[in-house]
Amino acid sequence: MSDHATRGYELVADCRLRAAVDLFAHTWDPVILAALRPGPRRRNELRAAIGGISDKVLTESLTRLLDSGLVERLRYAEAPPRVEYCLTPLGRTFVNGPLTALAEWTTEYGDQLTQALDDFDAEPPVSPPDAQT
Repeated sequence: MSDHATRGYELVADCRLRAAVDLFAHTWDPVILAALRPGPRRRNELRAAIGGISDKVLTESLTRLLDSGLVERLRYAEAPPRVEYCLTPLGRTFVNGPLTALAEWTTEYGDQLTQALDDFDAEPPVSPPDAQT
């Protein structure tokens, strides 16, 4: 495989893979993208569909998703003014590709992941060997 073909998989500070993984790093971003999958939604519709997200976090997340080119803000020249958010073609590829793959993985392995996290939380902390007297 050529250096060009493998370059996207190097986890360095400015690589494309790291930039893509960052899309999952913000808790609400994938949730918002999934909520936009059926089609455009107004802000209040989006917030109601998601549930549990504050106005501040929704604003920050939408701004980040708009900046990344995954979401588009549609403004309608109506009275009263109407604004909707929708997936861009790039956003749709993200939702239908990696986000769907992650959802399928979670369906298959989510119970194992939850169990491992529960087991880890239940274990007492281990002291470093040099801390024992």
